[in-house]
Amino acid sequence: MTRVDFYQIESDEDPMLFTCRLIDKVYRKGHQIYIHTQNELDSSTLDDLLWTFRPERFIPHCRYTDKFEAPIKIGCHSEPEEHQDVLVNMANLVPDFFSRFERVAEIVPRSESSRDQARTNFRFYQERGYPLKYHKMPGQ
Repeated sequence: MTRVDFYQIESDEDPMLFTCRLIDKVYRKGHQIYIHTQNELDSSTLDDLLWTFRPERFIPHCRYTDKFEAPIKIGCHSEPEEHQDVLVNMANLVPDFFSRFERVAEIVPRSESSRDQARTNFRFYQERGYPLKYHKMPGQ
């Protein structure tokens, strides 16, 4: 069964930068990652940030619509065809395909509207019996 972790950002850190740090950590542990964003603009922003986030090391990634292979893919509209083991959800809603992944990371920005949506998502998973963990993340 899919394990779901919520990462509540407790500082003014940009949620995109926090997500880059999380992706770097998860990737370094040998996982494949699919990042589901709210829209094309967020996908593009995250794509650009991952190229410059850690200048001293490379984080191999591509957009889902690219014809390249990479252990990290970014998308917003489509269900990924191939299985990935970690889903990082940056969208407001729980994607229909979340249960195909071994693990889901829900990013919870500091804004109250984001926290309200996270509570809704938490209840969604909880009502379906998924194992949940909630992490309060201090700023970097």
